[in-house]
Order: sequence, then C-alpha cells, then structure tokens
Amino acid sequence: MALKVVLAHHTKYKYDRKVSLSPHIFRLRPAPHSRTPIEAYSIKIEPEEHFFNWQQDPFGNYLARIVFPEKTDVLSIKVEIIADLKTINPFDFFVEEAVEEFPFTYSEALKKELQPYLEITESGPLLADWMATIDRTPRRTIDFITDLNRSLSNYLNYTIRMEPGVQNCEETLGKKLGSCRDFAWLLVQTFRHLGLAARFVSGYLVQLKSDEKSLDGPSGPEQDFTDLHAWAEVYVPGAGWIGLDATSGLLAGEGHIPLACTPSFESAAPVTGFSDPCETEFEFHNSVTRIFESPRVTKPYTEEQWNAIYNLGFTVEEELQQNDVRLTMGGEPTFVSIDDMESEQWNTAADGTHKRALASGLSKRLHEVFGKGGMLHHAQGKWYPGEPLPRWQIGIHWRKDGEVIWKNPELLASFTESYELPEDITGTFLETLAGYLNCPADGIMPAFEDAFYFLWEESKLPADINPKEYSKKDTALRRKLSEVLEQGLGKTVGHVLPVTTHAGAWISNRWEFRSTHLFLTPGNSPIGLRLPLESLLNEPETPSEAIIEPDLFDKKQPLKPYGMALQQRSASPPQNTENEKQPFVRTAICAEVRDEKLCLFLPPVDSAEAFLDLVACIEATAQKLEVPVLIEGYEPPRDNRLEVLKITPDPGVIEVNIHPAKNWKELSDNTLKLYEEARKSRLGTEKFMLDGKHTGTGGGNHVTLGGTTPADSPLLRKPDLLRSLITFWQHHPGLSYLFSGSFIGPTSQAPRVDE
Repeated sequence: MALKVVLAHHTKYKYDRKVSLSPHIFRLRPAPHSRTPIEAYSIKIEPEEHFFNWQQDPFGNYLARIVFPEKTDVLSIKVEIIADLKTINPFDFFVEEAVEEFPFTYSEALKKELQPYLEITESGPLLADWMATIDRTPRRTIDFITDLNRSLSNYLNYTIRMEPGVQNCEETLGKKLGSCRDFAWLLVQTFRHLGLAARFVSGYLVQLKSDEKSLDGPSGPEQDFTDLHAWAEVYVPGAGWIGLDATSGLLAGEGHIPLACTPSFESAAPVTGFSDPCETEFEFHNSVTRIFESPRVTKPYTEEQWNAIYNLGFTVEEELQQNDVRLTMGGEPTFVSIDDMESEQWNTAADGTHKRALASGLSKRLHEVFGKGGMLHHAQGKWYPGEPLPRWQIGIHWRKDGEVIWKNPELLASFTESYELPEDITGTFLETLAGYLNCPADGIMPAFEDAFYFLWEESKLPADINPKEYSKKDTALRRKLSEVLEQGLGKTVGHVLPVTTHAGAWISNRWEFRSTHLFLTPGNSPIGLRLPLESLLNEPETPSEAIIEPDLFDKKQPLKPYGMALQQRSASPPQNTENEKQPFVRTAICAEVRDEKLCLFLPPVDSAEAFLDLVACIEATAQKLEVPVLIEGYEPPRDNRLEVLKITPDPGVIEVNIHPAKNWKELSDNTLKLYEEARKSRLGTEKFMLDGKHTGTGGGNHVTLGGTTPADSPLLRKPDLLRSLITFWQHHPGLSYLFSGSFIGPTSQAPRVDE
C-alpha cells in the first residue's frame, strides 16, 4: 500500500535591523539510511545571495553549509519532502545468536567502532536512582529494550518546550518532565550506562489521522500532523540501529524520518549558526499533505468516489420508485475476529468459545442499534452433515411500529454468562407464569432423564472405565452419560407446562404417560426438543387443534401495545372453564437450568399476537422473581409486522443475516451501522492467506432481494423479472468472477471451471 505525502517545513528569523550572519549549518535533509523512501527533496534559503554546499559529517548525515556574504534582516528556510509512508514493520530484523539474550557484550572490534556511542557523559544521584529501578533480569534483548523504552515513557511527563537546548538528565529526572529531545537524551545515557551503544536522532515525525478510531487506547491525531522531533537509537548486532521513541514508548516507524544521527545532541541540531546582536522574531510552520493514496481496506475509495457511489444509489432509487418496483434488499455479511486469526474457529470450525463471546457482544450492540425494545431469541440454526448437533443462532426480534416487545434488557440472559439461581427456579417460574397466563398450573410436571437408557449405556462401557469421567476426545453421548451419572439419574432436569391458545385464551392440561413420569428422549439438546410427544394420548376426548402458519398475504390489524392482553386478563375476573371441553394441548413451554442459566423453550404459536403476549408474561415473571432468562425454542411466526436480524456461526466466520431495507438511504445506513458495531465488538472483515495475501472473510456475501410483503415482492408480482435476471446471468457467465475469490471449482461460492 502506497501513501505519499508532501512534508513542508518553513522556518523564518526576522531581525530588527540588517545583521551579518556567520556560516550556517542546516541538518534538514533526510539521512541516507532513512527507511522511509524519499522520492523528492528541495530546500530554499533566503536571502538568495549566498554560497551553498552539500557535505556529509563524520557520521554520514547530510549537511547544508551556507555562507552569507551580505547583511540581511531576514533568514528563511523552506524545505519540501515527498515521502512514501508505506508501512514499515519495526520488528523486521534478526538478532545475532550471541546477543539474543540481555545482558550481552560487544565484540572487541565492534566495541572499538562504537566507541563514540558508548561514551557516558552524564551521571548523578537521580540518574543512579533511575538506573536502580530498571529490571535487569536476563531475557530476550528485544524484550529488554522495548520494556526499558516503555518504562521511561511512563516514568516521565511530556511537555512542549520552546527554549533552545537539551536538559541534562538530572534536570529531566528532577522535574519528571521534558520534551522529546530531553526524553531521547536520557534514554541515550541510560543505554550507555547499561553498556549498550546509543545515539541521538533529530528528524521529522509525521502522524496521519487514522481511518478508524482505535479500539485500544488513543486514536492518534485528529488531523494530519508533522513537526521536528527527537528519539534515540540503540545498536544491536544483527539488527543494526533500532529506533526507540521514548515519548510514546514505541519503536520508530515509517513516520519517523531521521535528519541527523549523532553521538551527542549538540551535533544534531537542525540549524547551527550566529548573527550580530539584535532582536529576533521567530516563525515556523510545518504541514503535511497527502498527494497519493492507494486503496486499502479501511479506505478503498476517495471521498469523491464514495460520494459518487452514494449519489448514484439515490439516482437508482428514484428510478425504482418511479416504476413502482417496491424492492427490498438485505444481505449476509460475514465477520472474523480482529484479535485471533489463527485458531480453528476463525478458519475452519463453525463454533468456538471465543466466537460465541463475540457473537453475544455483537447481538447486544445490534439489539440496541436496530431492535431497541425488541428481544433476543436463541434458537438452533443450520445443521450440516457430519456435525453432531445443529449450530446456535441468535435472533433479534422487534416490532416495525416501534412498540416494545421486551422492556428490560437486563432480564435477557446471555448465553456466554453464568447466573446465580435459586433452588427449584424452573418449577417456581412456570407456576408464576401460569398465573399471568390465567391458565391452570396443575399441568406443570418435572422432566427426568431416561434412567434405563443411561444405565444400559453405562453397562456397555469397559470395566476399567469410570463412567463419571470423560475427556474432550469422547463423543457427545459419552459426555452426556458422564454428566447424567454425575448429577444423579433421579434429579429433575427441568419443568414442563403444556400450554397453547384457544379462542383467544391460554389453556393447559395434564399430560399422562404409561411410566407416570415424563422421561426425556436421550440427548443433549434443550428439553423442549426431547419431549416424548409420541407417548401422549393418541385419541384424546377433544382432539388437538393444528397450529397453522399465518398467511402473509392477509392484511392484518395493527398489533396491540406491549402487555395489553396481560392487563386485560388481570382486570377481568377469572372465567370458569371446568365444564368447557378444550382441545388437548400437545405443545409446552419448558424451563431448565443449563450451563448456570435459566433457559425457557417457547412452544410454537399460531399468531404474532399470541407470541408477544407470551413474551410479555415471561418478562413480568422474570421481573417478579428477579431472574434473567434465556429465551430459546420456537421463533415468532412469520409476520409482516415484525422484523428480525440473525447472527449465526459459519466455518471460520460469524454471519449476520441483516433485515431488508426499503430504500437506498436505509440500506446504506443499516450497512454502515452494522459494520461499525461489528468493529466495536472486535470483529472485522480482513483475513490473510498463508503467503500474506489479503483476502475476504470467506463468507457468501449474499444479497437478498424481495419486498416488504409477499404481495409487494417484484419477483412475485412479475415472475418474468426473476427469469430475466437468471437468464442474463447465464448469458454472461463471466459475471460469476466479479464476486469470486482466488479459487475456481465446484465448492462453496467459487465459480465453476466451465463458467
């Protein structure tokens, strides 16, 4: 990546009368060893009548020696540099084997060559005290010098000092205050007292405004900035001179452009010379201007290009509106961890502890940004061949009319956290919930693991295997067997409340089994997925009512405000339904404590109204018992009055199924918000191949097209449009490569060879 800048430095001395100037030395040309490529350089001196000679000092630095034959009332120096600030890795070096560990000594021949840089010129009680604080425990040399640089940065306070010269070490340590040149000189002397060769560096520091705010620590300057600066360099055999900026505690990078590197600060001053006695007015100005930026992940386009793209979207949107297309558009962007690019969960595996933690954090952020007043729902997601269990899925559900679904987010448990829960909370919770639903609580029954099955499994184990112990290599069944045997076969796993809606009310009945108790189907899924429904009465007195999926083409009335149904039930007297025949209930809400969380498995319902009523009652129960709940099970039925955003795991990535947008403004706002919240959750879109080549996250990056309702979908209103899209793609197979990565073949989203 190339980022070229013009650095302009202007210094001006105004004298109150014409004065004679001695020959001047200017050290304002980048040193020959500058790692930052210098593409152009110019220096302009006024007065124009002068003699100019380039020289090099004993240390290889460029010097401009200027002789002024005539008196003058002004001295002006203008420097311009074009530099390519391509990223430099300051740790890109090797250290000779003999000096890999500190402390070390230089060879006699090298020590002789480095003699000027080993000279100790300062000492004193404060410097001795400072040296005594340095940890000299043997360790890697690079670790030692970086630790020392950081320690000095933390020990002193930085200030801007306009006075000429450099403070001695005692003065800097006494004040615990200094400018960059004071920091640098103290670090030079510190290294020399430790037997390490060090030199003083004066130069330019270029700091550019970051494309994005930093997630860790300060983000740097708010605007592009440059100024004269000073730092130190230490000599390590094999690595050479290593730059250390004590004001920041960091190693020198591409923004550090050296002008003079010398054993002492006196011979590194940018300007040296004298004038007749006079009053002097001093002016200076430094600026940095970007003249070329290659595209990069954080800034792929210039502001002009972005604006052109953005405005084009409105032009397309206007045409879509004029033609009554009614198009909505969503997407499925994918993200990876910005901190961990090596582990399986961010390369090949679909699940992982870190992935769950980041997904949980992202869901809370997106809940606040997109679905405020909505709810988090945990469900089972995709299930691919070879995977023992379905993957997880976090859904954020909210109402399109802006009304609340769930008031208190603190009562929504996270699937990555643990909670202290009271004894028998599952039964207590369902009893309280039944009261809010105004349905009988006598149908609540405990759920148990199938003791006979697990005893049978235990009997099949080898005699020298402890059935209560397992390792990570064991199968899911083996681990489940150990957990069940450890907690006891007779322990209650959770409680079940049969419940459904009938004639606008919640109803319940008791479940009866041949074995008297409710024994779950063996497995390690939530108990709501392991209910023995096939063991319920086959032909009850009153048949069950089928749960019918709502018709999305039907026009529906606006949804009632949050908790209105609950309030109406609380205000009206309970109705006597003992003699009324009700349909047999085959669905149930299940409560269990799993992984130290109270998990509620919701049953399927036939309307959004019923789902929202049930959720409001669950929150009222959680509020009364002061217990956060993790809601899982069946999602709300499809309804055009509700919206949903889903977060799911995929191999190596986290996938976000973002909700559809109705227009270009909404689409662009949603996308920008999503990527910003993902970044704050420490998720990014950068991955690198083994050879360092930059690549995408590997997700499908799908674009989803449709309408606000099925009746509005342009692909359903005009089916030949879908045919036209597909045939156009087939007639232009090269378009497949527009969205492809580095590979072709029959797998994933890669285009086929014959395309």
